[in-house]
Amino acid sequence: MRSRIPGTIPSPNIWSNPRVYELENNAVDPDRVIETAMRGVRGWGGADVLDIGCGTGFHLPWFAAEARRVVGVEPHEALAGAARARTRDLANVRVRTGTAQDLPLPAASVDVAHARWAYFFGPGCEPGLAELDRVMRRGGVAFVIDNDATRGTFGGWFRRFLPRYDPAGVERFWSARGFTRVPLDMRWLFERRADFEAVVRIEFTAGLAEEIIAAHSGVEVDYAVNLWWREY
Repeated sequence: MRSRIPGTIPSPNIWSNPRVYELENNAVDPDRVIETAMRGVRGWGGADVLDIGCGTGFHLPWFAAEARRVVGVEPHEALAGAARARTRDLANVRVRTGTAQDLPLPAASVDVAHARWAYFFGPGCEPGLAELDRVMRRGGVAFVIDNDATRGTFGGWFRRFLPRYDPAGVERFWSARGFTRVPLDMRWLFERRADFEAVVRIEFTAGLAEEIIAAHSGVEVDYAVNLWWREY
């Protein structure tokens, strides 16, 4: 069976290490900073929600508790299968194997779209954003969560990992397409030190990961992100 749809760009972490990435998902934002900011823009009670790049479906039950309908789209078939298993008892959730640039949804069918760490490089996402233009209803809101490489401990690690990453260029990209930036300060909080170390090793190159592990003690990391949103 194909693991992914041709033409997709492999994710360097969850595609190869879904179990470790689950540890990361569980550690991200224990204070619900991102959720609070999203709700301040637009909630999803009674809405039709699209989760783009839903992975193993970690966020699907979260949306399903309030939404009318939730569709998760994931290009990696094994991850999509895990998302289906995760949501098998949720009648208002469907998981589709598909890509951001060819969303398997009808036009004007989405009230709230969510893409978390799926679009953060900005340039190159144009085909996916054209699909958002097609599937979003008037008055709907799309949310994109990405890394803020200009601030915080994780931002410093990210800059070392990708020294050519251009935060200002990414900001120009999203702003030119009508998105509003909300800078947020959240954190990772792991239950065990071993979980932190495992996640660092799937997020960064081997040498950098070991440097981070040696230099950073404990199970908590301050982490700056950008919440981008646009009303259609």
